[in-house]
Amino acid sequence: MLCYAWDRLKEKDEVKVSQSDFSDIYNLLSRVLINNLEKLIKKGFYKEYNVNYKETSTLRGKINFNDSLKHFGFKRGKLYCEFDDFSYNILYNQIIKTILYILIKYKYLDEEYKEKIYEMLNYFEDISLLRLKSEHFSKVKLNKNNLYYGFVLDICQLIFDNCLIDESKGDFLFKDFERDDRAMAYLFENFVRNFYKRECKEFKVYRENINWAEKDSKVDLLPIMQTDISLESADRKIIIDTKYYKNSLSNNYGAEKLISSNLYQLFAYLKNIEYKSDKDINAEGILIYPKTSKELNLRYVIHGHKIKICTVDLNRDWQVIHNRLIEIIRQG
Repeated sequence: MLCYAWDRLKEKDEVKVSQSDFSDIYNLLSRVLINNLEKLIKKGFYKEYNVNYKETSTLRGKINFNDSLKHFGFKRGKLYCEFDDFSYNILYNQIIKTILYILIKYKYLDEEYKEKIYEMLNYFEDISLLRLKSEHFSKVKLNKNNLYYGFVLDICQLIFDNCLIDESKGDFLFKDFERDDRAMAYLFENFVRNFYKRECKEFKVYRENINWAEKDSKVDLLPIMQTDISLESADRKIIIDTKYYKNSLSNNYGAEKLISSNLYQLFAYLKNIEYKSDKDINAEGILIYPKTSKELNLRYVIHGHKIKICTVDLNRDWQVIHNRLIEIIRQG
């Protein structure tokens, strides 16, 4: 799921591990990180030029005469120089080293992984630790020379985003991010979108802004309607809304019902998109939930629009998940 959500499909076959084999998600992520980091180390660390400024006895780069005179460097046979250094000690590697140190502090980390991380840290001996912040990840720029860092850094960011720093003790507290509904909803949506983008080439897959069917001057006060996923082929238009909820049904006075707000939202998309083009007049709508206690595979036709409400069991083997997602859009 993470490989699709992050659009890292090249790594998909290398991450064939079952969550049931691990005590918790952080041991799973540690295993995946270790496996991919081993490949990265074999390939070699990425290097960049760093600007260095220090007092040195070797003449390098540009001399700063003011600082050299100020600190009596000439008398001691030293000069302050500014020079470029082609180095491994750069942001990409500093982030990875810092995350490895964070994982070691996780008290439930499997001893096997802890030992492996200690071994790996030997390769990072000349790389600095960071006081890691979320801004560091936004400064990462991948290009054709360092693209192989992408998946490793995605895992590092996921780990960092879900740990809290205890400033008084310097310890790290690890959140149960599977219970973070917003984070999981974001992952689930990206997973489904990128899955269809990769696996259903007959469709154009994208997010879409839908205009309200209203020409009044106050239209700018209306909220923006943006689909999670729009699928468009020569003869079909499908709007998909993903919902990562603990329950796919609500309880109304003891009776199970579909969640009305989800259905209303999808129907609003379908009604307002009717005015966009002839193809959109009969656009289809699908609500997709992760399966919890009850499997859903419901079909309705409302005002000429086919609407489906479906669940996907994310705890099944990958091939079952794959087939289910394909089935949802292929079966009318």
